[in-house]
Amino acid sequence: MDDMSAIYRQHAQTVYKFLLAQCHDPDLAEELTQETFYQAVRSIGRFDGSCKVSVWLCQIAKHLWYQHLRKHKQEVPMPDEPPEIPVPSSEDGLLEREGQLELLRSIHSLPPDQREVVYLRAFGGLSFREIGDVLGKTETWARVTFYRSKEKLRNGGASDEK
Repeated sequence: MDDMSAIYRQHAQTVYKFLLAQCHDPDLAEELTQETFYQAVRSIGRFDGSCKVSVWLCQIAKHLWYQHLRKHKQEVPMPDEPPEIPVPSSEDGLLEREGQLELLRSIHSLPPDQREVVYLRAFGGLSFREIGDVLGKTETWARVTFYRSKEKLRNGGASDEK
């Protein structure tokens, strides 16, 4: 770790974002980021390389954040109750299944090439490059075909073909 300015340039944004996610205050996150690098310079001799530099810096930042909370007699914000997870009613589940069936019917009524691209992309998780390779076409062809298929599905008409 010869060049602390290079380390700062490489990791300052990561540390800042980490702190901003903790405190939700851009000014405080900036202040704590500067303090993090000050502390890192002071304790550089104790860094043993057992973790990434970014992890080490975020550990320093976390300790500074907790120190700030203690100094200002604040607690780490914790939700009072666990968030409610909405449980769909049986009616909602039925409507969702009917919507899925309608979507599958619409996809099935697409022309074969478009149907295949939609299946490979939406259900197979393939990239456009992989779809092009599988179907013996280009990546661009796969992108355009997928876009046109989505437009047909969105407009509700899968029967017309160009």
